[in-house]
Amino acid sequence: MRTTRPFLSTLFLSYLPHPSFAQGDIRDTTIALTSVTASYAYQIPGGDMALRFGNNSNIGINAFYKNKRNYFFGAEGSFLFGNKVVESGLLRNVINSEGQFVDADGVQADVLIYERGWTAMGIVGKIIPVVGPNPNSGILLKFGIGYLRHKIRVQTQKNVVPQLEGEYLEGYDRLAAGPMGSLLVGYQHFGNRRFVNFMIGFEVIAAFTQPLRAFNFDTEQAETGTRNDGLTGLRVGWSLPIYKRSDDRYHYY
Repeated sequence: MRTTRPFLSTLFLSYLPHPSFAQGDIRDTTIALTSVTASYAYQIPGGDMALRFGNNSNIGINAFYKNKRNYFFGAEGSFLFGNKVVESGLLRNVINSEGQFVDADGVQADVLIYERGWTAMGIVGKIIPVVGPNPNSGILLKFGIGYLRHKIRVQTQKNVVPQLEGEYLEGYDRLAAGPMGSLLVGYQHFGNRRFVNFMIGFEVIAAFTQPLRAFNFDTEQAETGTRNDGLTGLRVGWSLPIYKRSDDRYHYY
């Protein structure tokens, strides 16, 4: 009878509830997550791009997966736009002797000139948790390789200017495109309660583009050779992290 008491006690205790603690969450553990970030950058052109355009705005969006070692990879795209074009004599063949644009009805027309472009690239990087509220936030290093495309947009508003309609615009838009690389150094913040998530950083873009038009009407010749285009600026963004939230309640078995 005595030999059975320890066995019965052990069997009874094994059926009692035991607390088990949930694994750590974003507040104290480096976790895997997916992040989608919408961002804005104000950029200053460099190289050959500065000879054609002034400062521009850039709206971007990216999505990346971050693993438990804070390395990440993903994709990013952006749309760049500006209203300052410094290409000398671009529309000199279209204006009359008084410096005016005339539409098909002989009425003075309003013609506007803008910068337009976009980028698409794959991104990789790392978050170094030396500052921030948790080990998933910190210094952000992001590298990108992809494609840059930009041009001059000639807009004729409500008027119809025959020389600036349809395929004729290709003779003035200076379309160029080519491979690009980017580097961003900044800070990535993932809040403990999911409500405050953002990034900010200094970004540099370098591209080797090629003119894509066979002939420019204003210069009456083709533009050839590789362009060295650059953009630098400050980028800020709002991030939406997607991850499984750890359950901090007690579970009983």
